[in-house]
Amino acid sequence: MQGKRGEAMVVYTPFWNTLRSSGESTYTLIKNHHISSSTIDKLRHNKPLNTTTVNDLCRILSCKVEDILLYVPSDDDQIL
Repeated sequence: MQGKRGEAMVVYTPFWNTLRSSGESTYTLIKNHHISSSTIDKLRHNKPLNTTTVNDLCRILSCKVEDILLYVPSDDDQIL
């Protein structure tokens, strides 16, 4: 899978699949686990998250990092 020009290079599609198969919802993440609504919005729009937040989501959902995010190569990747 390769991202199109201008698309995010990290996507959170796996998060939504993991959330659906868990006993949690966006409501319970906010209400019971104190995940901010702005974090949920970042997940919805494939915006950057810090690793502490990814760690928290993995702990809450009892999953691996790859169950939260996916790296998608893009033509816009910075040349190193």
